[in-house]
Amino acid sequence: MLTQTGTTAPGADIIPLGDNDPLAAFADRSLLIVDDDKPFSTRLARAMEMRGYEVHVAESVAEGVSMVDARAPAFAVIDMRLADGNGLDVIARLKERRPEARGVILTGYGNIATAVTAVKLGAFDYLAKPADADEIHGTLMAQPGERADPPENPMSADRVRWEHIQRVYELCSRNVSETARRLNMHRRTLQRILAKRAPR
Repeated sequence: MLTQTGTTAPGADIIPLGDNDPLAAFADRSLLIVDDDKPFSTRLARAMEMRGYEVHVAESVAEGVSMVDARAPAFAVIDMRLADGNGLDVIARLKERRPEARGVILTGYGNIATAVTAVKLGAFDYLAKPADADEIHGTLMAQPGERADPPENPMSADRVRWEHIQRVYELCSRNVSETARRLNMHRRTLQRILAKRAPR
């Protein structure tokens, strides 16, 4: 489980790093996740902890910048759009404080032009949400100038759709009618989807 500061709690179920895991070469495995989508950031934080990262979570630009100022992490995963501003501000501050840090920008808005700007500001790469932990880990571990290898078992189109619906549902405080309105979907259709298990 996560502690309140987002670090690994004692006794967390961490997968031992193998000799072939590139993360093993890093003495500092600190990872900052900046995302105001709490269900997503909580799942991602736990998954990244299990892969050996020392995870801290911020939910705003202000909190992310403050945490970078206090201790610039070796790695960062930052959402592009946050309630109080743009994740690019966190990337820019991270590059000022720790130029060699590896930062990945997440965007759920398909704004490729802005994502490219993020890379120019110092982001290591960008990924479209919902990105899973394997994809994010692979991107963080890729060599500069190289794209990460595609995941062995990427999410299916049905799973990506399901994840998007779940995200909007959570952001709408689990209000089915409001979620259906925002997704331009019939309420009964949405209820059937929510009642099913997540597709593989």
